[in-house]
Amino acid sequence: MPELPEVETIKRELETALIGKKIVDVLLNNPRIVRGISPGALKQGVKGAVIRAIIRKAKSLILELSNGRALFIHLKMTGQLVYPGTGQNSRVSFVFSGDDILDFNDQRLFAELRLLKDWRSFKFIQKLGLEPFEVPFTGFKKLIAGKKTKIKPLLMDQACIAGIGNLYAAEILFRAKIHPERKAYSLTDGEIKVLFNEIGCVLRKAIACGGSSVDTYVRLSGKRGEYIRYHKVYGREGLPCCVCKTPITRNIVGGRGTYFCRKCQT
Repeated sequence: MPELPEVETIKRELETALIGKKIVDVLLNNPRIVRGISPGALKQGVKGAVIRAIIRKAKSLILELSNGRALFIHLKMTGQLVYPGTGQNSRVSFVFSGDDILDFNDQRLFAELRLLKDWRSFKFIQKLGLEPFEVPFTGFKKLIAGKKTKIKPLLMDQACIAGIGNLYAAEILFRAKIHPERKAYSLTDGEIKVLFNEIGCVLRKAIACGGSSVDTYVRLSGKRGEYIRYHKVYGREGLPCCVCKTPITRNIVGGRGTYFCRKCQT
């Protein structure tokens, strides 16, 4: 699933491509990704509206429209936004003034497209915790210290910290030298500080690289994200650790496949 760096990359590219453009039509090739409203009502609710702002919340996107409504987009596992698109092989396509097209693709139909009157009151948004870049160290320490939860699932808990998923949790913990199954309460103040710093470093670097193209993720142009070149553990089961040469291990932690080094992470 695209995580904060991938969705932030798409958000920035959408801002460049779509701000100020008017939606003149919606092509509903397979409207099963439309949720909470009929496809016809979605189409009528956005035609003639101009894209005013694009916001990222955790792993989702909000496109604010000139008519006061907002398009909510969650790419889930295999969703893609492609611009300029063709309008032919997508699930839903938005046609803009000038005949530019934004394609919303999704192989497995898990993605979501909603039209909201007030996106801030949407229950999904209200349940999100603070963004990683919004949390000062003192606040982060309060989120972590004393928790009985294993540290990796806690980093992935969107009500705790919004935007970090399986891939970046693994990379962050490796760089912080913390085992993914450590209980949060067992971390020292020094380890929490290192973890806090590595969250910022990893996410900023990944955004600068356009995210990680694993599975189906691509940038708005269709170009692949290049942070995969910097992965230290994710997807590297059995390969030597880049630090100590111990083979990278993959276990299930919190129901998710988790990559780590048995020697470097304690």
